[in-house]
Amino acid sequence: MNDRPATKGRRLLRLASMTAQVAGGYAKSRIKAVFQSPEAAARDRAETARSSGELIAKTLGELKGAVMKVGQMASIAKDILPRELAEALATLQREAPPMPYEVIEEQIERELGSSPATLFRRFDKTPFAAASIGQVHRATTDDGREVVVKVQYPGVDEAVDSDLAHLKLAFRASGLIRVKKQALDALLGEIRLRLHEELDYCNEADNVRFFGDYYRDNPDIVVPEVIGERSSQRVLTLAFEPGDHVDDTAEYPQALRDRLGALLFRTLCDQIFSLKVIHADPNPANFAFRSDGRMVFYDFGCVKRLQPEIVAAYRATVAAGLVEDYDGVEQGLRALGARNLEGPDVAPEYYKLWRDIFAVPFVGGEYDYGHADLHHRALQHVPAFLARHVGSFQPPAELVFLDRVVVGHYGTMRRLAARGDFGVLLRQFIAAPA
Repeated sequence: MNDRPATKGRRLLRLASMTAQVAGGYAKSRIKAVFQSPEAAARDRAETARSSGELIAKTLGELKGAVMKVGQMASIAKDILPRELAEALATLQREAPPMPYEVIEEQIERELGSSPATLFRRFDKTPFAAASIGQVHRATTDDGREVVVKVQYPGVDEAVDSDLAHLKLAFRASGLIRVKKQALDALLGEIRLRLHEELDYCNEADNVRFFGDYYRDNPDIVVPEVIGERSSQRVLTLAFEPGDHVDDTAEYPQALRDRLGALLFRTLCDQIFSLKVIHADPNPANFAFRSDGRMVFYDFGCVKRLQPEIVAAYRATVAAGLVEDYDGVEQGLRALGARNLEGPDVAPEYYKLWRDIFAVPFVGGEYDYGHADLHHRALQHVPAFLARHVGSFQPPAELVFLDRVVVGHYGTMRRLAARGDFGVLLRQFIAAPA
């Protein structure tokens, strides 16, 4: 078991120490490179990125909270991070070690005025799940309802702003992030807003009710009910809705996995292009599947409302890419803010290279996500991108959570091993504005 959450002062010291060690390691590597062969310098840079990544992942994982959330998100940013660092941060995607029950009990008493033993007929002291900002316990209400109780770790909401400020300092001091200061500031500003929303469980309860209303007449989507009388700003109680983790669907018949894959894909497209509101935390643990073909949504803390002009530009960019209209792709990326117009021009051949990778599931009829290798093919071109084109692009703040969802669902579709004509499904949503 972990000790109690680190105080704000201890968090600052840990993050400052991490920043100094990471920056020092990269400075040493740059000095050594002057006296090394290109091959030796490359090996040394890779080793520095690996050791820095392990240090950052260890520190963020132990501190939990906002910094761990950012580390989880950064682990998929292989286009702007060294591969060794991204791989180390990927360890943060695993379930976090839980807090002692005494910490959870005290937090519930502060929030709801009584102990779990008083508030519930049964309350499991062993957590059902643990994550970066809180953990979940199974319980039974006095009237016999099976529920899950999500309890926020004490102090994480108070440390968001200082945590992000120190994390930005660590990234910039080390030279790990290869984007302009303004773009990084906008990116972390967007993450800060979403994290403050995610730490407000009253806001999450509203999100659950919003999606519950939206999917009320959809027999294939299950959204848990909020138990309002046992919820507060830092405690959220929901009806328990069971389902199988995606990794437990291997025994499902292929036809069922195909049906569930199509459901997941349609739901994603509908949220982006029609609803313009996305469930923005694609961790596989936030979805469950049932043998009757239904899908359960969990964890509505991170929800992103998309601007209509962003959705329109995103639709236009995807549509242009599918038909190889690279002038249209260029205009779409400019509208999205993804093109750094101060950087070099981008030739159509470069767009075609990436289009021929990412469009594969949508242009050749039936596609088998169980054999998808788009991520491996893309990684082969990252070194050339970093060397020649990184200055031509920038990460738009408005897209950070949308991109997170698309990449995350790609991983879930692979694990589900779904097959189908996803091009037909996609074109239904991008053919005309909703």
